[in-house]
Amino acid sequence: MQYLSSLASQGTEAFIPVKSLMIKMRWTSAADLDLAAAYQTKTGKQGLVHYADLGSLEHFPFIKLSGDQGRGDRSGNNEETLWINALNDMAYVWIFCWDYGMVQSGSRGRFQDCDISLHVIDDNEATIQVKVDTSETGNVCCIATLDNSQVVGTKLINVSKVGTLRGLSKLEQLLGVLKT
Repeated sequence: MQYLSSLASQGTEAFIPVKSLMIKMRWTSAADLDLAAAYQTKTGKQGLVHYADLGSLEHFPFIKLSGDQGRGDRSGNNEETLWINALNDMAYVWIFCWDYGMVQSGSRGRFQDCDISLHVIDDNEATIQVKVDTSETGNVCCIATLDNSQVVGTKLINVSKVGTLRGLSKLEQLLGVLKT
């Protein structure tokens, strides 16, 4: 796969000139990882698209998740896909990954031991790869942020921020990871 750009380290960023994207999270390690998108609109409304609420491309939030892959800590060519149909009304979209079993038990995992990568593909099929860049332990990771809060365009940022949760029932828990 030819990459337009690679955001291999924490803090690197690239501008995305389009308003609709496909984001693929891929991994082969034996972990039950889940992809999710937390969002905040330009009017301040927040929400979460994840395995229990797959979202919609036809209705707000115009973000949809493919489903839940890699259940039961299965190794192999695992992939979850997230589609974003309209970034215009979004100020931020945070792309999260968590280890389902570790979140349920409150245990720490090691994201550096999981070969997680995001492939952000625009409607022209240009791809930016985002690699998890952290040595921190935890069971949830904000891999990337789509920052659409400025008029200059949407910025994709490698965040690679890790935290530890015990259970996951509120959006605020995920957003709290960004503040630690």
